[in-house]
Amino acid sequence: MRKRVVVGVSGASGGIYAIRLLKLLKQIASIETHLIMTDSAQRSMSLEMSDVKYALADMADIIYDINDIAAAIASGSYETAGMIVVPCSIKTLSGIAHSYSDNLLIRAADVTLKERRPLVLSVRETPLHLGHLRLMTTACEQGAIIMPPLNAFYHQPKTIDDLIDNSVRRMLQQLKLDIEIPNYQSWSGG
Repeated sequence: MRKRVVVGVSGASGGIYAIRLLKLLKQIASIETHLIMTDSAQRSMSLEMSDVKYALADMADIIYDINDIAAAIASGSYETAGMIVVPCSIKTLSGIAHSYSDNLLIRAADVTLKERRPLVLSVRETPLHLGHLRLMTTACEQGAIIMPPLNAFYHQPKTIDDLIDNSVRRMLQQLKLDIEIPNYQSWSGG
């Protein structure tokens, strides 16, 4: 059976990370992807790039309507390997931190936490004020992994794509799937 990974995309800048994550997951035969996008994500991504909705739909195995609270991933009895929200807006972070499940993305994240599965939140906001930091602390205390898409340079990136790909590989690594992540270069010491 393929491992199910839920990918949530919310309305923050940085939708390219979601695209690259889904492209990476598509390369791994043992992974089945479940995609949820907020309306704000679709709007943000359409401002940053073209034909995004269709590109993402082609990359995911299963796509959900943001309002489908009866979807399989809304239940803890539906096994998943975890969830990555990329990018994660402050609004979505707030919903997750406060268990305010008014859409499927936040409900799926809430289920992921209650079932003690890995939940990676790639928060996209800067600078951060105290309210943002408190939301991140609350989500972390509940079990979420707060992982903004920060750049690493030990792999000697040559392009922006190299930086993005390294970030999404690190996010995927947090799910502890016991799989080989294509082209991932971990730090090997100096």
